Amino acid sequence: MADVVSFRKEDCEQATPLMEALNDGVLRLTLNNPPANALSIALMEALLAALDRAATDKAVRVVILAAAGKLFSAGHDLKEMTAHRADADRGRAFFEKTMRLCADLMLKITHLPKPVIAEIDGLATAAGCQLVASCDLAICTDTSTFCTPGVNIGLFCSTPMVAISRAAHRKQAMEMLLTGETIDASTAKDFGLVNRIVPKQYLVQVVNKYASVIASKSPLTLKIGKEAFYRQIDVPLEAAYDYAAGVMVENMLARDAEEGIGAFLGKRNPEWKGE
Repeated sequence: MADVVSFRKEDCEQATPLMEALNDGVLRLTLNNPPANALSIALMEALLAALDRAATDKAVRVVILAAAGKLFSAGHDLKEMTAHRADADRGRAFFEKTMRLCADLMLKITHLPKPVIAEIDGLATAAGCQLVASCDLAICTDTSTFCTPGVNIGLFCSTPMVAISRAAHRKQAMEMLLTGETIDASTAKDFGLVNRIVPKQYLVQVVNKYASVIASKSPLTLKIGKEAFYRQIDVPLEAAYDYAAGVMVENMLARDAEEGIGAFLGKRNPEWKGE
């Protein structure tokens, strides 16, 4: 993958559902499926392919998920799904494919050995909100909004529920799911869906700063830490400590830990090798 990939505005309107740009270890993936950045089959497949490449590309340290246009993502492409109701099975096979692909995408983000930051400017609804909740960090503008409105159209947001109930507090997650109401950025932060709220004009600057800080760390340490975080969080306390203690021992034996501790004690900058 090239160090920097740039796109002209006129090339981005309908050329590809996903734009990619890699710079200084930070891979920016921009949803480009106007007008709503719906998670169509094509967009989800493009995201999965990009994340697969990022997983093994040593040049990628951090991934940013952003979006072009006025919406972050309106979730699944309901028009695409509804079109398959005319199928012989009333759309069952296509619906199964869509939900499986979506689940694979969210799991890919969680299991990716590199941190993923959501950059949100606008509405993130249903599976779009699920995408935000699945990322490791989320930073939004002060005008961004979030919701899981499936209950309003007779379709409970069951798959978004998985990520949202793990990111937000339990009763707040149920409030979103049961009412289908839209919450503002401040409420989303109170609920636990986002880390920070910034003015629109500073969003990219702040996200890039977070990404740059994280990209400066040992890639091996980030991989170990992210995997450990998600593995321990849903197990009983004693089992979590047993597991985390073993992870710490293996981490201490890594070359990067030896280098990092040596650099700290020697008052110098570490040189990471990723091993």
